[in-house]
Amino acid sequence: MTVAITRTEHDAAGLRALASREGDAKVARRLLALAMVMEGFSRTDAASATGMDRQTLRDWVHRYNENGVAGLSNQPHAGGPEPKLNPEEKQQLAAWVRQGPSLVEDGVVRWRLSDLRRRILDRFFVILDERSVGRMLKAMRFSHISVRPRNPKANTEAQEAHKKLRHPCGECRPAGRARSAHRTLVAG
Repeated sequence: MTVAITRTEHDAAGLRALASREGDAKVARRLLALAMVMEGFSRTDAASATGMDRQTLRDWVHRYNENGVAGLSNQPHAGGPEPKLNPEEKQQLAAWVRQGPSLVEDGVVRWRLSDLRRRILDRFFVILDERSVGRMLKAMRFSHISVRPRNPKANTEAQEAHKKLRHPCGECRPAGRARSAHRTLVAG
């Protein structure tokens, strides 16, 4: 059973004129297919001439009958599932990352994705994969920076004293290796 074009505000010439002014090539192609049907071409010929299947042309006729020319545009779609964390929870996550972990509360000295994943589960009751946490942090413009790990029980005074024992480069020579006298430069 064929579907008739019931809208009468545009004739075939009007649809062709709209197609020539249309900025979206897909909409223009759909308008030309409808114009061909109004001019008496078979749906199969009109569909193949405009690069679509006969059933697809039928679907666009339904959309045109319901919504007019505006119905021939692609409708925006969500593009995936809803985010698992709401904006307030994402702000809280960003604050945690900026602040850093607490050794007493979190038991770590730097954040790993697995640690953040566990904290998200504990606080927001949302189960996320580590990759999802990483993607979320990347979307919030955080970058992966690997710092040199520090032991929280390290003696910083002893480390500084050890650094002071080292001499600047050039002054420190191993014992028993004196400079050879035969290596002097001679003007040539």
